[in-house]
Amino acid sequence: MPPQHEKNDLMPYSDMGISAEELLEQIFTKTQELYKELCHNENDASSNHYEIFKLLTDLGRTLINADRASFWKWNKRAHEIRTTAAVGTGRITIPEGTGIVGKAISEKKVIIVNDPYNDPDFNSDVDKKTGYVTKSILVMPVSNCRGEIIGAFQAINKLGGDGNFNDGDDIKRLTLAAFICGITLESETFLDDSYHDRLTELKNRMGFYSDYSGKFSKMLSDTETIHDISLFICDIDFFKKVNDTYGHNAGDAVLKHVAQILYRHMRICDGIYRWGGEEFIAVLPDTDMAGAADSSVSVGKGSASAVSVSACIFSAISSFSTSSPLLLEFMIVSLTISGSIR
Repeated sequence: MPPQHEKNDLMPYSDMGISAEELLEQIFTKTQELYKELCHNENDASSNHYEIFKLLTDLGRTLINADRASFWKWNKRAHEIRTTAAVGTGRITIPEGTGIVGKAISEKKVIIVNDPYNDPDFNSDVDKKTGYVTKSILVMPVSNCRGEIIGAFQAINKLGGDGNFNDGDDIKRLTLAAFICGITLESETFLDDSYHDRLTELKNRMGFYSDYSGKFSKMLSDTETIHDISLFICDIDFFKKVNDTYGHNAGDAVLKHVAQILYRHMRICDGIYRWGGEEFIAVLPDTDMAGAADSSVSVGKGSASAVSVSACIFSAISSFSTSSPLLLEFMIVSLTISGSIR
């Protein structure tokens, strides 16, 4: 009588042309690469842990024997979902709540689709452009330590067998990668939040220091290519009078309004920061003094001295009592912004 083997969750892989030992060796290889990346990561903050997420994504792909895999971050600030890493495909950004990934995040549940072209939530645009054929999809939401959904892990095209993902072993195996990805993404989210001003949603002073010590200092120290970098500094004139006259809620509205003006008139590659109080800084890479002056004119709407006049409309509390609801009225505050270029 042949010896009886104990139940082994990795044994089904032998039916797909890979033994349990080979699978473990692949897992150990991925975790070793992860360890090396963590210990010797010299990338700046702008890389957003891309290499680490890529290795974790490949680990998940290996665990469930999929052809492709991607890890998605839910950017609630921008109301979008984007791939932080992808194995076998490029980076993608979609509006929150859309696609199978968006559905899995919004419904907070694992979704398996083994006939995607007949699924109304499947977007076949990528397949049409690349010629790739998606046959099966598994999406698992990932959460932070408080149970809040912050992203999702997606695997595409099961290899071997009938080519379909199942709600048993595949989900159980993918939870390992999804769990580690969730912890890593939460860590990155904490770091990202610490670099942003909660009121204006611009980067703060810590964000400025991080960007300067990373990408901007590398540009300045580049000996092969000379880069022009300009700094645009501005503040809100008589901001204290706004707070004293209309209250701090009005001051907050003005700060957000000015932040939106700066954000609208700057490029994606520019760094925009709330330095503190009513002071703002914009760093313009590959921009000389003349270009910086043009940017300041754009912000200032034609003022050569970088002074802009704008109207900020906000809701103010006109009366309040314990027996009646808040009564709001709209107020308009005229404000100016003064700045200089360095």
